[in-house]
Amino acid sequence: MEQIFSWIKQVLGFSPEVTQNLITTLATVTVLWIVHRITLKTFIERISDAGVRYQWQKASGYVFFLLGVLVIGRIWFEGVQTVATFLGLLSAGLAIALKDPIANLFAWAFILWRRPFEVGDRIELDGSAGDVIDLRIFQFTLMEIRNWVDADQSTGRILHIPNGKVFTSTLANFTKGSDYIWNEIPILITFESDWEKAKQILQEIANQHAQSLQQNLEKSFAEASKRFLIKYDKLTPIVYTSVKNSGVLLTIRYLCDPRQRRTSNQEVWESVLRAFAQHADIDLAYPTQRFYLDDTSKRDFNGHLQTSQGNG
Repeated sequence: MEQIFSWIKQVLGFSPEVTQNLITTLATVTVLWIVHRITLKTFIERISDAGVRYQWQKASGYVFFLLGVLVIGRIWFEGVQTVATFLGLLSAGLAIALKDPIANLFAWAFILWRRPFEVGDRIELDGSAGDVIDLRIFQFTLMEIRNWVDADQSTGRILHIPNGKVFTSTLANFTKGSDYIWNEIPILITFESDWEKAKQILQEIANQHAQSLQQNLEKSFAEASKRFLIKYDKLTPIVYTSVKNSGVLLTIRYLCDPRQRRTSNQEVWESVLRAFAQHADIDLAYPTQRFYLDDTSKRDFNGHLQTSQGNG
């Protein structure tokens, strides 16, 4: 070993103390790398859940990196020789390395305690929406809705979301306050249509579709008002009127089951199409352009067409 130190000193010009620290550092890095690989192969890679496995792989990498920094720092700097200082730095390093798993663990306890959502609820969090199908210590799982599929229907994909997201993102629960949500269907008719008759027809259609839910609606919102400050003066459907560039817009607003929104839209639209087909004075509108021919330049002050006379 002394011969090695002497050779390094001659070649690189390092003192024996620096040379010994370099060799110890290299040995420390090698040992930590080997232990890290053994840990991955023996424990972490056997975890079946991809999301949990990824988190532990990431966390273990941070842990071994910080261990290396602390051990190498202890080798090179005398200021960290005491056991208390070393353990303090080690604890701080572990807290930083395991920040995400620890946040997920506390978020899991928060979810169980405060119950912002439960398995079976339909939620939206950080741009992802779906039905909660599993809840674990570090993450929960959604059956995704929306994305390329319209009207809140399932895409078939499963989303794994870290529990810690509930601390940093806005959570929307479709089913926690009440079992129903407000749905709106805009229907545009032409300016020439009898909009008052059309509005009456739409009101009747909305009432028919909401009639079977009325008793459940009142019970659901009565239960929700006991837990949250939820107050609606009117739970019955209503049709609003407004004017757009292409016609009169009649918007049906009514309550429906969040998981049946597409089916509800279909039923209402089919009823509307059948009803409007029976009235010749009601037409659906679409973007159009109208052109008017202005020939006033060819008329005299009395409104008669002017004729040109040629020289004969």
